[in-house]
Amino acid sequence: MTTERHVDVLVVGAGPAGLAAAARLAVAGAGRVEVLEREPEAGGVPRYCVHGGFGTWTRPLTGPGYARLLVEAAARAGAVVRTGVTVLEWAGPPSGSAAGCCGSAASQRGAGLDEMCGCRRVGATSHDGAAADTRHSAPIPAERLGLATVGVRGPETVTARAVVLATGAYERPRAARLIPGTRPAGVCTGGELQQAVHRYRQPIGRRAVVVGAEDVSYAAAGTVRAAGAEVVAMVTDRPRAGSVRALDARLRSRVPLLTGTTVTELLGHGRLSGVRIRHLDGRTGILACDTVVLTGDFAAEDELARRARIALAHGPYTDRPGVFAAGGLRHPGADARTATREGAEAARAVLEWLVSRP
Repeated sequence: MTTERHVDVLVVGAGPAGLAAAARLAVAGAGRVEVLEREPEAGGVPRYCVHGGFGTWTRPLTGPGYARLLVEAAARAGAVVRTGVTVLEWAGPPSGSAAGCCGSAASQRGAGLDEMCGCRRVGATSHDGAAADTRHSAPIPAERLGLATVGVRGPETVTARAVVLATGAYERPRAARLIPGTRPAGVCTGGELQQAVHRYRQPIGRRAVVVGAEDVSYAAAGTVRAAGAEVVAMVTDRPRAGSVRALDARLRSRVPLLTGTTVTELLGHGRLSGVRIRHLDGRTGILACDTVVLTGDFAAEDELARRARIALAHGPYTDRPGVFAAGGLRHPGADARTATREGAEAARAVLEWLVSRP
């Protein structure tokens, strides 16, 4: 049975942007502020970035330290952070225009919702074809936004006066980059590498090629070395490195950098044995390695926004009243401090929205 709860502001995502927004809103007296995070721990990507570069000049922090600071600030402000909760779908019109109940057309998205009244038609046929109860749940109050979630408490519908989407971004995996070849073990993104080494203490191989030459790429190279492996080379199709760390890393760590070069094929069966590369002048070659790390090339985690056809507008605003966006959803690949700043900006926009609708 799906239960229903009401909050004043619902934040989706407990990364730097979501936590910063929640802390500002709770301190400002926005009412009940709740953050939903599908991961078992809050803090976002910085939890796995053990290198420095976070915080401020006067208070430098590693990624895990920065994540703890944000989580503690949100809790201290009075925001409720719930982890292990996945947001499945909008449980009512994201424009908040719900009115009336029953007899309306079913949602075209097949989510078992009445499009106009915002009622959950649990009697509609679900995605897996199973028939559900024909009763309607209580209608979503006017000017409230609803989200269907599932977690340790089971399925819930959480409604709010305002929603902040801080769902973040992800690095495109091999399939999205259209790199041909076999499917050997040893292919991962930078985020997967960070988790494997720093969270699960897993071995990653002995020789790694890092694809990319951005700040996150050099952080990945550092993680490779921390795991006891060798960085065979860093490969980028750009004419020069796009990172301020490039010179320091090349001088101090002697990381080979191949610019104007692309990975055209993955080699090996069972385990990666090498990558085929192509230079801009047409020359090709093979780099022997047992691990390849695909870094950078971020994409917004925008499934929830796309499901409701929500378009991002200027700043933290979207084209739907009461729905705001911040962090990696707006600027994929932005650093944690930028995401934190955008979370604070979203909080200000939400407060203005709440004041205008007492």
